[in-house]
This record gives sequence, C-alpha cells and structure tokens, in this order.
Amino acid sequence: MDPASMHWKQISRFTLFIFGLLAIAYATASGWPQYGNLGGQQYTPLNQININNLNQLEEVWRFRTGDLGQGFKRKGHSMQANPILWNGTLYVSTSANWVIAIDALTGAEQWRFDPKLPKDIGYSSSASRGVSIWHGNAQVCPSRIFLGTLIGELIALDARTGKLCSDFGDNGRVDLSRGVGSVELGEYSITSPPAILGELVIVGSAIGDNRATNLERGIVRALDAQSGSIKWLWDPIPKSPTDRASTTWSSQSNLNTGAANAWAPLTADHSSGLIFVPTSSPSPDFFGGERLGDNLYSNSIVALDGATGEIVWFQQLVHHDVWDYDLPAQPTLTTIKRGSKSHDAVVVVTKTGMLFAFDRDTGKPIYEIEEKAVPQSKVSGEVTSPTQPFSTIAALANQSPVTTKDAFGVIFFDKLSCRRQIRKFESNGIFTPPSLEGIIMRPGYAGGSNWGGVAIDPDRQIAVTNVNEIPALVRLVPRADLGRLKAEGKLKGWQITAQRGTPYYLARRIFLSPLNLPCTKPPWGELVAVDLRSGKILWEENLGTIKDLAPKVVPNFKWGVPNLGGAILTGSGLLVIGAAAEHKLRIYQTETGQELWSAKLPAAAMSTPMSYELNGKQYIAVVAGGNDALNMKRGDYVIVYGLKMPRT
Repeated sequence: MDPASMHWKQISRFTLFIFGLLAIAYATASGWPQYGNLGGQQYTPLNQININNLNQLEEVWRFRTGDLGQGFKRKGHSMQANPILWNGTLYVSTSANWVIAIDALTGAEQWRFDPKLPKDIGYSSSASRGVSIWHGNAQVCPSRIFLGTLIGELIALDARTGKLCSDFGDNGRVDLSRGVGSVELGEYSITSPPAILGELVIVGSAIGDNRATNLERGIVRALDAQSGSIKWLWDPIPKSPTDRASTTWSSQSNLNTGAANAWAPLTADHSSGLIFVPTSSPSPDFFGGERLGDNLYSNSIVALDGATGEIVWFQQLVHHDVWDYDLPAQPTLTTIKRGSKSHDAVVVVTKTGMLFAFDRDTGKPIYEIEEKAVPQSKVSGEVTSPTQPFSTIAALANQSPVTTKDAFGVIFFDKLSCRRQIRKFESNGIFTPPSLEGIIMRPGYAGGSNWGGVAIDPDRQIAVTNVNEIPALVRLVPRADLGRLKAEGKLKGWQITAQRGTPYYLARRIFLSPLNLPCTKPPWGELVAVDLRSGKILWEENLGTIKDLAPKVVPNFKWGVPNLGGAILTGSGLLVIGAAAEHKLRIYQTETGQELWSAKLPAAAMSTPMSYELNGKQYIAVVAGGNDALNMKRGDYVIVYGLKMPRT
C-alpha cells in the first residue's frame, strides 16, 4: 500500500473514532438510540423499574399504527421493530415500511411516512425490524432516519418532520437492488436497520432463499450519509482469483452463486472503526453440489475495516452450509472477564444453537472451537464437509438425533402419527445432510437462536438468548419425481421450492402432528442464560404457554413455544421479553430465570423490547405485531409501560 493511501486510511480511522466517541456520549444521554442499543447488547443500565416495584408496573399508553397488511397480495404480516429514541420521540417501522414518529411521553403521533410499496407482488420477506438515526452537519436534514425497504431501497427522512431528504440519492432514495445481479421484484429486500459509523451508513440485504443457484449477490455497501454515494462495497462471495477464499469454491462456482447475504443487523464498533457482518448461506440453501467446497465467506462473522470495507478477520461457523444455518443475529459487543483477563469481545449466537465469542481486534476465539466429524451426504453430486465447528460452550438448543422416544402427541393417534414419521425419516443429530428419503433437522432451519440475538448484562457477565426447539423435515426431490409425488399426496403440506440450476426441488416443513402441534416432546421454546466468566450454562427456562397455539380443549401447559424476537436486560437485573407465540410480555430475574411479572397483550410481541427514560421516569416499550405466517393474530400495537405515579 502506498504511503498516501496509508495516510488516508489513518485519517479515516481517526475520524470514525471521533464520531464514535460523540455517538457514545450522545447515546448514553438519550436512552436507546439504535437497534439493540449500544453494541447490540440489548441492555440498559436503567434500574428504576426493579424487582421490588413490579407490582406497580402498568400500561401507560398504546399506539396503533393502522398497518395490518391490508391490500397486500402476500401473507406474512409481521411487525417486528425494535423502536429507537431521540429527542423525546420513538421511531418505529411497520411491515409495509411505514415509518412513524411517536411522542415517547404521551403516545401521540408526530408524523408518518409511507414509501408506498407495490401491493400486487409477492415478497420473500414481510418484516421491518426498525430504523437507524444519523446526526451530522448537513444543511438539509441534519438528523436523519434511515429505512431499508422490502424492494431494496434505502430511504433518508428528516427526523423532525418525516420528509424525504432531498440531497440523499434520488430525492431521498437510493436503489440498492442495482448491481447485485438479476433481481426478482420482492425477492431482494432490506429488513434490518443499517449500521451507522461516522459519516457512513452500512447496509446488507435479505434475499429470497432457494429459488436458484445464481440468486442476487449479498453485497454489503457503505454509503455517504449525506449524499447517498457508495463509498465501498464488499461481496461475501469472492470474485477475484487472488482472494484466498476463491479456493474454497470448486470450478469457479463462486462466479455463478448468489446470496451469502447479511440479512441480520450489522454492528459498528465506534472505538476501533470495525464493522461486524454476520453472513448467511450461499444459494441454494439445501443443496451444494453446484458450489462444492467450504464456500468462504458465507456463514461467517466477518470484521471489516469501516473506512475501506477491507477484511480484517473472519471466522466461518458452518462449512458448506446445506441446512440454512445462517448467522441470523446481530453480533454483540461486550467485555468478557475470564479469570484475571478482560477481553473486548464480539459474541454471536447461531441457528445451530451455539454461542461463540471472539476477540474484537484479532478474531481469536475466547472460548475454544472444536472441529468435529459430522454425518456425510449420500446424495449424488453433493460433498459435505467432513467436520464442522462446535463451540466448547454447551449447546443452547437440542442437537441430538430424534428417536421414537421423542414422539409426542396430546392424544393417542397424534402421538402414533409422529412416531411413524420419526421411523420414516433419517436423524443422526445436528448436521445430518438432506437426502432424497428425507431427514429430521434438529435444530430446524428456524433455529436454535434466530434474529432475536443475545442480550448481555456487562456487569453481571450474563448472556441470555431465546431458542427454538422444534425440528424440521427436509427432503430433496428429483425433478422428474415431483409431479408423481404431488399426485400421490406425499408432499401435501410441504413447502416446495425450485432450486433452479440443481437436479432437485426442495421440500421442507416444520415437524408438526395432525393436530398442528410439534411432533417432539416439549419444551418447544426456551430461554437460556450463559455465565460469560465460565462459559457454562447458568439456567434454562421454558418460554411461553400453548394458550394461543393449541386447540381450546388442550390445557394451558407451560411447555415453551416457538419464538421470534429477543430479550432485553436492565441494570436492575430484570429480563424483559415477548417473542413467544403467545399474547404475553414477561419479566424474569436475570440471575435466576425466575418469572416475576407478565401482562396480556392484544397480539404476540414477536419483536425485541426497548427501555428509555424521560423526565426521570423509566419506560419499557414493545411492539405487538403478531405473525400471520405462523397463524398468529395480526397486530399493529406499540405499547409502553411505566410505574404508577404516586398519588398526591
């Protein structure tokens, strides 16, 4: 590198560092300025609401957005936003990509913006998990709300008025679907809020899975926050033959493969200027015969230089993924204290039900990673990796084979049906490769952990994540057999996807009984806490009851249920979570997992709560949007809780 280039890089890093210090100071005073709060910790030091006054916690206000997915062709309405706070205002996005500014004290609407998405197309995603805010010296919109849309746009809005920022891109919009290959409208989306680092807005994408081998490419881009111009881009699938990762793709398959995209939130480390990117599987997810090799940099956590987009370090956590085992969650920055040492760390949880932690600067594992032998594929054309990485922290979700002893049913014929299916499908534990006969995946393709991520209490050194414990069924169908199998009714209830460019269709479904309950014994959803000092599991608790899932004749057992969304932790040692497929918000004690408080919601809160302070009073806010793709009631609620005011 020439001296001028090196000098520019040092200046850029210094500039990012200064912006980072300002952002941290500003954020500490504001409460919850970004998705997941500072470093994605999903933690607030606020402690006014505590174990001694939860009996005084009540709903303060509720706001209805009006977005219930009306008019859209798609099914899958799910309002999943983690609201952010600035200047006494909560900013929230909806599944139709509306952005609404709400007075955080009163719940009164201040403004709203509707990007007017096309309603007559199908969308591979239906979620918007929030927005980001940037502050700068721009003459137009000095404080900007950034929103990614389901048609691949990045939009900049004036945080005070909701009007488009005219100096950003094309009158406030930049089309990020350009330059990623051939795009099918509605299949290339942005569902997570972008990361903000100094003058840069850094954004990934969500790409519809399993359509073909050569899908849109999962390029990560950094844009100038004022002009919208592209400052750098990074493709998780290497194109250059000089890139060391190119050798992990056989026969130049890296040139004809897509995805490996970062659909979960990215994390900016303001102190070092690094961007942490969690990547997903290359296309298609469940057959890799057209992309043999480990397929770097897919299924990896990658640290990029925020100033240049160059790779600083990476760790691949699934080799040659054929299970849709993406890194689905925001990387979380914290300090881990082990023995006499403190480590500036980045922590990730995965669909495999594992937690990993790395040194932020070097990528060296803080807890050892072991390469273990795993089952191998028997499918013609497929070659799976002989080993996979395993964290030495005990698995957070069940990874064992499913046997007939696991069969479950609330009545005899239900259990009998599940037992028959278990006998029919292969199950050799985690990383059992897909087959023509069919396999039982455990964990399933929804996790383990999912986009709710991990919440970390930096003082108590406790990490908490919610996991799914429902296996899935997966099989590969030769193209010539699809019509016959459909006619025979053998694929009824299965989701069929084309996987164009491969010899096989994909058939998959969640492993459910005739009564639409999981075919394996509960728990079906759990909260798991890890002691970061020792790397040992601290406690496990079932998350949720079956009240809003099971037929009314079935008792309301606390068996734990499927969940999407995450938890937050507070300085007073409380854990707040909705997430479960149930109309409930719950509070637990962080150190013990004891449930302390709950409130009935008008719809399931499949989102991550947040907390803020105004006028000396602490509040907890949660989005209750339901999820009709999971047959849960739709919702459009933002609900805020606070302590009862003393009577005077």
